[in-house]
Amino acid sequence: MWQIFVSGGPVMYPLLACSVLVLAVIIERAFFWMQLSARRNPRLVDEILELSRRADWEAIRQRVAGSKDYIVKILVTGIVHREFSLAKAMESAAMEEIEGMRRFMRVMDTMITVAPLLGIFGTVLGIISSFEMLGTAGIEHPETVTSGIAQALITTAAGLGIAILTVFPFNYFNARVEAAALTIEKYATSLEVVFERLDGVGCGTPADGSHETAS
Repeated sequence: MWQIFVSGGPVMYPLLACSVLVLAVIIERAFFWMQLSARRNPRLVDEILELSRRADWEAIRQRVAGSKDYIVKILVTGIVHREFSLAKAMESAAMEEIEGMRRFMRVMDTMITVAPLLGIFGTVLGIISSFEMLGTAGIEHPETVTSGIAQALITTAAGLGIAILTVFPFNYFNARVEAAALTIEKYATSLEVVFERLDGVGCGTPADGSHETAS
């Protein structure tokens, strides 16, 4: 393996850096999504919506304490700012969460494009070097050219390999982001409907008539 790496020429070093960078991003994103999934609490989200229907803000405050579910955070942000703009508050919180989910995705996207280009660049340099050797050794020694071209193609193979192996996790993580965005939209819309109903009946207080304020 080391011999193949050396045979690829100097372009193999930036390709190695690309592969290490991509691997680091994939591992980091995998752990990120594992933690995000472990923190999800759909039952608590449903409870928040039910308590919102009753306008029981104090109960919501007690129930969400310590929760790290990103859906819960977004809904609570909207509830806290319900007297100003619930929708805009949730939209801002959702954008922040989605931005965190898309972290380092641009790195993977860039590597998918750059790695094959670096491979082709290395191949072109190798072919140029092969023809220079041909000019020195003469036409009677074609093996000098063929061996040089074979070595030059190593960079193209390496670049394509990095890009291909990056595409799969890149698409997977993108799919997870899209699914999370749809989930956020679903629950945020549900909460907006609840508040429209509360406003429609002129009810901004708990069902028992008390006037508790969420904090």
